[in-house]
Amino acid sequence: MREIRTPLRRLARLEPPAAPVVSVYLNIQWVDEQQRERVRVFLKTRIHEAREAGTAAAADLDWIEAQGRALVDRSLFVDTNGVALFASASAGLREILPVRVPFEDTFVVDTRPFLRPLARAVEETPAALVVFVDGTRARLIPLDPTGPEEEVILDSGVPGRHRMGGWAALAQSRYQRHIAEHREQHFEAVAAAVVEWSEGQGAERIVLCGEARMTAALRRHLPERMAPRIVGTIAGTGYEAATRLGARAAELLARAQGGREDEAVKAVLAEAAGGATAVAGLEPTLDAVNRGAVRDLYVLTTFREAGGACAACGALQRRFQFRCAFCGKDVRATELGEAMVERVLAEGGHITTVERHPGLAERDGIAARLRYAEGHR
Repeated sequence: MREIRTPLRRLARLEPPAAPVVSVYLNIQWVDEQQRERVRVFLKTRIHEAREAGTAAAADLDWIEAQGRALVDRSLFVDTNGVALFASASAGLREILPVRVPFEDTFVVDTRPFLRPLARAVEETPAALVVFVDGTRARLIPLDPTGPEEEVILDSGVPGRHRMGGWAALAQSRYQRHIAEHREQHFEAVAAAVVEWSEGQGAERIVLCGEARMTAALRRHLPERMAPRIVGTIAGTGYEAATRLGARAAELLARAQGGREDEAVKAVLAEAAGGATAVAGLEPTLDAVNRGAVRDLYVLTTFREAGGACAACGALQRRFQFRCAFCGKDVRATELGEAMVERVLAEGGHITTVERHPGLAERDGIAARLRYAEGHR
């Protein structure tokens, strides 16, 4: 499965380039020409504004314009829903990343890559496996963050049911038992393949597809340890295109991910109340980020806070001042939400961006689970 976390962390660790970075996010989940035109106009307008303002290098804007034209013309990434682009000639940066979820159209020119939408997309699109099963065959369709990968088809060769003459009810009965036994072997083989793929390829979620009695039969043959990975079941047939089944599964996965986020935020806030393994609120979270102590950062999409970053020691500070409170060196203005996301990603942590959560909002919109319990460093 293709990995997006690797380029995401590479972008987070990028040394500040001599010229600004252009970061662009596009929603290319088009259902009609009007939506496609919307993206074309958005890009044309924002690129023109950046050229007029002189905020970005001409070569970077030329590259963004060319890639955007290819996307609009459907000659690039036809089967994906969102694309992130990053350009900075001075840093040797030319990155285009397709993702199976749509982005809100965004155009940012800044000293650093704008990473919060991409970090959210990565957390929303865990590696998954869509499993279609009937009585004689199965289709295993891996879903990486960009969409469906090449599927694997398993065929048991089980003989189909057919009507026999009425001359021997006993023979008919024995024949049906024989088919049933073969079908059990079929489900055992499919279950073994699902387990091997999920654990070997790192599929964190499983979506089942097919008739209810078939998916129920497969569940019975899957080991108990696989149950937490099963998100649910979608409708589908054996002849549907993998892209259609993948799109249906992606919708189910997105809904399930929202529920998981809510539970995760509740858990981290409860831990923060204990004060040993998590923190909540801007000041304690900022302190944990500065210490490199954050394993998982939870932040509302609306979180914005002006602050500063020391050019020498890198310390992030809530209130901008010209001299660092820690080392006395020069401080540059920064937006702390993006800076904390970037810092945690660069250190190998995970980001969960939350649309809304009253409990998190009450704690400044930010919380973190720590790498170690406080007092046990």
